[in-house]
Amino acid sequence: MLHRRGLVGGLMAAPLVARAQPGWPSRPIRLVVPFGLGGSADVAGRFLAEPLSNALGQPVIIENRPGAGAVIGTEAVAKATDGHTILLMSNTHTANETLLPNRPYVLLRDLRPVAAVNVAYHVLAVHPSLGVKTVAELIAKAKAAPGSIDFASSGPGTPYHIAGEVFCGMAGISMNHIPFRGSNEARTALISGQVPVMFDAIPTMREQITGGRVLGLATTGPTRNPLMPELPTVADTVPGYQAEIWLGLMAPTSLPDEAVERLHAEVNRILALPATQQAQARAGAQPMPMGITEFGSFIARDIARQREYIRMAGISAQ
Repeated sequence: MLHRRGLVGGLMAAPLVARAQPGWPSRPIRLVVPFGLGGSADVAGRFLAEPLSNALGQPVIIENRPGAGAVIGTEAVAKATDGHTILLMSNTHTANETLLPNRPYVLLRDLRPVAAVNVAYHVLAVHPSLGVKTVAELIAKAKAAPGSIDFASSGPGTPYHIAGEVFCGMAGISMNHIPFRGSNEARTALISGQVPVMFDAIPTMREQITGGRVLGLATTGPTRNPLMPELPTVADTVPGYQAEIWLGLMAPTSLPDEAVERLHAEVNRILALPATQQAQARAGAQPMPMGITEFGSFIARDIARQREYIRMAGISAQ
């Protein structure tokens, strides 16, 4: 799932509708997660909600608003003027800048960076009925019968979709993308054998792999993953391949600097706690703290990187 305002030159400025007050926040904060329940973004949002609530003195309420490749929830945040609405976003958003040219917002024009949260890698899993046990065998099978193998994802433009398409492009193979309405539906299709291949979150899929319901072929980071050290990396077979999902917080451009800076400081403080780092490691993720300006530059670079991935994979804009 990888997204230009005052942090990046030449950007349109939006009027400040909400004004920071000494007592900000003065009401509950709505954290919109534009993805379904149980996915990486939802888990991260719920993990952050309690310590943020304690630090800010107001409840942080998770609102799942999935749909249209994360556009529905993101548009709602971009248009919010209450001064208490923020977005949990991922590299789905940076991909959408290329994939969805008609979306009703521009990421770095209508939203402003708040804080980077974490990064996690995937596992490439297959159903046993496919009859392959290594990445090399999967590639050979796909080359022998182009277009005969399907792979599932949590939806068009999501990190799992991009991971599959870039894998195909770099491996020189063709597989059919079968999008679902979320990771849970895609995972169910893999486990049942309805769709034989999927890139998915390591912690979620690890249970299915250890239970023998699916086979893990490789992980997608630059090195072996500590949660599944027995698996090689995809890059061991396809040099240079890497795929991840990263998460961050953004806010409407109407959210004033004082609020953004307070949110940023509290999130980075939470990410630095040993308990947070241990919990993130158990979830297969690594905290990704950075400054506000640095995060804005990171997003801009990732928009360009996703554009290149999409070009490489031959994915058409919608």
